[in-house]
Parts: sequence; C-alpha cells; structure tokens
Amino acid sequence: MRALPAVALCALLAACGTLTSMPTPSKSSTPMKDFTVIAHRGASGYLPEHTLEGAAMAHAMGADYIEQDVMLTRDGVLIVLHDLYLDAVTDVAERYPGRARPDGRHYAIDFTLDEIRRLRVHERTGADGEPAFAGRFPQESSIFHVPTLAEEIDLIQGLNRSTGRHVGLYIEPKAPAWHRGEGKDLMAAVLALLVDHGLNDADDKVLLQSFDFEALRRARDELGTELGLVQLIGENDWQESDTDFELLQTEAGLRDVARFAQGIGPWLPQVIQSKDDGSFGISDLTAMAQRLGLFVHAYTLRADQLPPALGSMPEAVRLLVEEVQLDGVFTDHPDQVIASLGAP
Repeated sequence: MRALPAVALCALLAACGTLTSMPTPSKSSTPMKDFTVIAHRGASGYLPEHTLEGAAMAHAMGADYIEQDVMLTRDGVLIVLHDLYLDAVTDVAERYPGRARPDGRHYAIDFTLDEIRRLRVHERTGADGEPAFAGRFPQESSIFHVPTLAEEIDLIQGLNRSTGRHVGLYIEPKAPAWHRGEGKDLMAAVLALLVDHGLNDADDKVLLQSFDFEALRRARDELGTELGLVQLIGENDWQESDTDFELLQTEAGLRDVARFAQGIGPWLPQVIQSKDDGSFGISDLTAMAQRLGLFVHAYTLRADQLPPALGSMPEAVRLLVEEVQLDGVFTDHPDQVIASLGAP
C-alpha cells in the first residue's frame, strides 16, 4: 500500500464521508485485546520492507498478520515486492544497465526469478536516491534479497509451528489488471499457490486485499476462493485501478463491497482528520462499514511519521481504537502498536 506523506494526515480531505468533531471519550466497540495488528510489509520500520528477515521480526514482535504485496516475474514466479518496478528498493539499475523500459524503470515482470535473486534489497529510496524514511536501517546494506511468496508462506507457517502462534497472511496481488495487460493472470496465480499450501477455506488465517474492485469480486465469483477478502480504498487520483474510490466511501458503494468481501482497508486520512486547531474529526466511513458487517483495517500507522498533534504512539493507538473504533491497523512498527494496546 501507499506511503503516507508526512503532512497528509493533517491535510483537509475531500469525499471521505461526513466528518464530526472528536466525541467525548467512550468505550470502544473494539476491545484493545481484539484489535488486529498487521505488520505492513513486515517489520518495515526496522528492516527493509518485504524481506524474509523483516517478516521473521514481525512474527517475533507479535503481529497478528504479516502483509505481502505480490507480483509475477517474467517466468511466472510470484515474488513479494510492493512496486511493479524494482528501482526503489534494489540495486537493479546498477546490476542490469540498459534493461529499463522507456519510462526509465525496471519492471519486475521483465526479469526472471534467477535474475531477481541476484539483486540486493535496501531501504526504500525516493526519486532523488535518498532514504524515504530517515533513521531506518542503513541504506548501504547489501545483505537482503527479494523473496518469493512461497518462501514467505513457508517461513510464516514454520514459525507458527515452532512458536505455537498463529500469525496470518495478508496478501495483496498488485495491479491485477496491469498484469493481465502483460499477459499474466496474477489473481489466479496467487490463489493457485495458496491452494497448493492448503489455504483456501474461510477459516484459514489468510486475507486477500486489493484496490481493484472487479479483481476482488472475480476472486470470489469466478475463481471461487473462500478466503476472506478486503477491499482497499484509495484516492481516485492515485490511479491504483479503475475502481471509483469515492463511491466506495458511500453506503451504496459499501453495500456492493459487502456482497462479496469481509472488510475494507481505507487510508487513515479517510477515517480521521487532524484540524488546524489541534482537534480531530472522525468520518462516518468506519461506522457505515461496520453496520454492514465489514471490518475496517486502516493503513498506515508509522511511529516515525506521526502527526505532532497525536503526541505519541500510545495516544494514537488509543484514538484509533476508542474513538475511531477501527478493528485493526497496518503499521511499520507492530511492536509499538502492541505495546500501546497494553498501555494504561
């Protein structure tokens, strides 16, 4: 999912439902102990995103789910990577000069798994080559690699067995329509791999998420998955898919989602808004979705990108649980969210 710009939570938001002022504190319908903590791209606040090491760290920290963004290589292997291209988190330009598309990017789908295995993963960088998040793992490290989805599933299932925990998979097939335009059926490939691992039942701890409404509905109606489905909600100008995200923030749109999905994943500024006077407004999106039987897992809470008005991670978590009444949150810092859930 998308990175949250540092000032985004403080910006005024359009088309995100009716906003109300912060209510008087009341008991949340989501007890702290039932709040779901999703490790966003692994323990990405501490280790480079979407690495096996980051997934293992998130598991050890106590996350309920670990997120995997997934796409296909040229030879049809599912890998765990957020962007369609490799440039922001690997040394692809250095290792494979002359392999970029006309837009200057090196797309994962243009490389075989063997070629991708030769890459070294580093902390995410911006277009200027500087770290996207200052103070995180040293960018010059060259000890990490791009994992396959099968490898990450094996890791998490193995850790579940050895620790006695039951950490789930939270998988996003990235840009299914784009992949189909490239001649590959990403959604079908993901579901086939999950079936191979014995994961296709509604009670399996696997959630499948997508910004693409039609792709998610196809997973249920045409491809026949019984897994839990989560409709991600972005902004229309992000061009994540042809989905009308403004419609999905209305009761009519949410009713359409509830016909085949179990939850929604909105962007945090769509559920809570920081105002200039230091107060907060809470949209009606969470309550609307929950009335229709949908759970709400918002993205993304980061300890190193908290709006100043929130004060601290414990204060932010209390706000999201007790006031916004989310069911869960994606976070780069699962340990801090979990610690905050137990804070007095």
